[in-house]
Amino acid sequence: MSIKSDRWIRRMATEHGMIEPFADAQVRDGVISYGLSSYGYDMRVADEFRIFHNALMPVVDPKSFDQRSFVEFSGESCIIPPNSFALARSVEYFRIPRDVMTITVGKSTYARCGIITNVTPFEPEWEGFVTLEISNTTPLPARVYAHEGIAQVLFFQSDEDCEVSYADRKGKYQGQQGVTPPRL
Repeated sequence: MSIKSDRWIRRMATEHGMIEPFADAQVRDGVISYGLSSYGYDMRVADEFRIFHNALMPVVDPKSFDQRSFVEFSGESCIIPPNSFALARSVEYFRIPRDVMTITVGKSTYARCGIITNVTPFEPEWEGFVTLEISNTTPLPARVYAHEGIAQVLFFQSDEDCEVSYADRKGKYQGQQGVTPPRL
């Protein structure tokens, strides 16, 4: 297993549609950076958010999640309440090759403000818009900017194809289009 470089990511994005739309270089002027980096790709957050509120349920239960626990919001920036979170989606659509697995880490600009982005790995042959969980760990409201960088995706390629891919097992988040809440 090896981490992949900017040359490999560029080739996979342009020749195989692995990332669409694809920013071929880091975009930095006046924005939280996004686009191709040395060994990864900084994805952007779209302007679609689902902000969590706790008015309806005393317990958050992934097996019985009440969709009314989210307030839908669309805009150029999103305010996440103190000690709360929002779900969002990536601007980019990803198509992961059968011999690739990803790990995603939050951008340091947000992390230094107490805003943490969590994304599970993209498994071999998963595709879709990424659902992002953005946590505000601070006691103050926190702003997240749409159409700017939110997290970096690192690509790892195996020496061999996996036996069973995410597509083979018909994963429940395959091909997701918008902000996708938990499914059982």
